[in-house]
Amino acid sequence: MEPTSSAAMARQTWELENNIPAAATDPDAMDAIYRYDEASQTRAQQEKPWANDPHHFRRAKISALALLKMVVHARAGGTIEVMGLMQGKCEGDAIIVMDAFALPVEGTETRVNAQADAYEYMVEYSTINKQAGRLENVVGWYHSHPGYGCWLSGIDVSTQMLNQQFTEPFLAVVIDPTRTVSAGKVEIGAFRTYPKDYKPPDEPVSEYQTIPLNKIEDFGVHCKQYYALDITYFKSSLDSHLLDLLWNKYWVNTLSSSPLLGNRDYVAGQIFDLADKLEQAEGQLAHSRFGMLMPSQRKKEQEESPLAKVTRDSSKITAEQVHGLMSQVIKDILFNSVHPSSKASTGGPDSSGPEPMVEA
Repeated sequence: MEPTSSAAMARQTWELENNIPAAATDPDAMDAIYRYDEASQTRAQQEKPWANDPHHFRRAKISALALLKMVVHARAGGTIEVMGLMQGKCEGDAIIVMDAFALPVEGTETRVNAQADAYEYMVEYSTINKQAGRLENVVGWYHSHPGYGCWLSGIDVSTQMLNQQFTEPFLAVVIDPTRTVSAGKVEIGAFRTYPKDYKPPDEPVSEYQTIPLNKIEDFGVHCKQYYALDITYFKSSLDSHLLDLLWNKYWVNTLSSSPLLGNRDYVAGQIFDLADKLEQAEGQLAHSRFGMLMPSQRKKEQEESPLAKVTRDSSKITAEQVHGLMSQVIKDILFNSVHPSSKASTGGPDSSGPEPMVEA
């Protein structure tokens, strides 16, 4: 199998796993989402429907090209948080992300903020885009959470609130590059914050996600200050060539790396975190067995038990390790195995050939 066909097959698999639609038969219909109507965007800015409804935006549409650019940038950052901006437009209850660009910003843990250099860079980048005929405005920012899931920390919530106050419409996207490598699918979330004095209604429990024990407090304090948007993807008829150019870099990095080796520190941290959660769950069970249940504890009983959450976390770690092991086995079969047919074609060991050099 030729390398180009292998890369093409891998890209198709990546698109299928992340629900990126295939190319449409009608290019005009496919490219309609890229047309920028300045009059409708100006009208939306004047009417500001999001000012009266905190839940106005419910969907985030991200182009496949922007998604791959964000993932490549997040993976390049390794264990350091990176940040970038997204360009696009709003349409009804959806924020459409057409492109993304990286910012010269790095952060640690749950703190990532742009400094003066980054602000100068984004202003210059936006100005050059306008001069080149790209009329889309900045519609959000993205940053990475390497190894601890897609959610907004306290600093992230404050940053997003400030952006929504002065540069609406604005979207926050979080990507976990470490879990993306482990799971084989892009770990991504899109969020918007509520107004400062707004009290959100009781919403059903969202999809469970594994959060390290040392981050749970930060997550729990601020989880009611924002909500998640549904994410879908799209691509244009002209994206294929650009995706190929970006994919060559992404594909080589993916092929030459091993989730088991590259994420060994992450896995060790996950196992230590799992042990801490087990110890905490054991302590809670001991207290509930020998002590009187307080009202707050009765309310917590209606939620999923700590032991059930630990079980979910351990199942997730196991699935990721199995996925990494399977990828290693497949790579070994593809690149290191010598098939019997190849031996037969070369004639195999022949008695008339030279003897192996073995000392007597």
